[in-house]
Order: sequence, then C-alpha cells, then structure tokens
Amino acid sequence: MLKHLIEVAKQYAKPATFNGYIETGYVASALETEDGEIYSGISIDSACSLGFCAEHAAIADMLKNGKSVIKAIVAVDASGCIVPPCGRCRELLSQLSDKNQSTVVAVNENTQVTLAELMPYDWKATRC
Repeated sequence: MLKHLIEVAKQYAKPATFNGYIETGYVASALETEDGEIYSGISIDSACSLGFCAEHAAIADMLKNGKSVIKAIVAVDASGCIVPPCGRCRELLSQLSDKNQSTVVAVNENTQVTLAELMPYDWKATRC
C-alpha cells in the first residue's frame, strides 16, 4: 500500500550540509491525503537544535493546501530504510484531525499500523 510513498520519500532522502550549521535530508517523508494528493518533506538539523522532522515538513507542505486528513505516511533515512515517526510527529498527526487515527503509518519495512495503534492511550481520547 505504501510502496509509492516510499519511492517518493527515497527521492528526497539525500543528506546535504550547509555552512557547517545546517544539515538536511537525512530523513525524508511522504504522505498521502484522503483525496490522493501526495506531499513530501525533509528533515532539517541545525547546530542549535532548532531543526524539525521530515514528517513535519511534509505536513507543512500539505497544510499549505488546506488539508489535514492523512491516509498514509512514511519516512525513510538516507540509506532507504523506513523509520517510524517520533513522539512529536505522532502527536502532530493526531492533533491535525480525529480522522487521522486511521492513518496508516509505516514503522519498518514489514510493518504498517494505524496511528491509533501507535498511540493507544491518546490523551485526547481519555478525557473524563
């Protein structure tokens, strides 16, 4: 299901270093919205730790187009291996839309789960 997204992400997972303070592309992400549009992004790492994840960049690309529901998302590192989203990325996915609990997330080459499975005790769902 995610093969097309993996291929898109691999196109952008190309590390680059800028002026000794900024490194990009060690991780790239691609996502597909519920209407089939694909958005991508790369990681940014800075000397002062103000960078952000590839998933955040792909989500920002999507948000520019007024969308918030994600059908599927994947991230790959520079060697082409799938990497699961960090907690910060999982939380962002969760807060964008309640529908994103059904987002299919690649966590490694052989495993795809829903966001709900990654976050079984989501704080938004456990309010009293």
